[in-house]
Amino acid sequence: MENDANVVLCGANSYEQKYYLNEGFRNLPQSIQDELKILCITYVEDVGGILTMEFEPEGSLVLRVHNDEMDYLFDEIGSVLKIKEIQREKRELLEALETYYQAVRAGGFQ
Repeated sequence: MENDANVVLCGANSYEQKYYLNEGFRNLPQSIQDELKILCITYVEDVGGILTMEFEPEGSLVLRVHNDEMDYLFDEIGSVLKIKEIQREKRELLEALETYYQAVRAGGFQ
């Protein structure tokens, strides 16, 4: 894994109606993979745009939102509120994923 760039864990795109899970994380338990998929898809269905969950170089997990500037239906306020809701309600999951990523990166295996 790269040390100077973010590593995408997963994401969903409302424009293409697609979900993506980085192949490097296929060894996560299926229940975690399913929870990530539901989280991402629910977000883009509710708010629109593109959501990616990315590990920063130091190991923090961030939720990044992108939207087409011509997307007048994208809910910016709803986006901020939904991200805060995810961070609050899924705190344990997000922290566990950070710990997992840091352990994998430090151990050099995946």
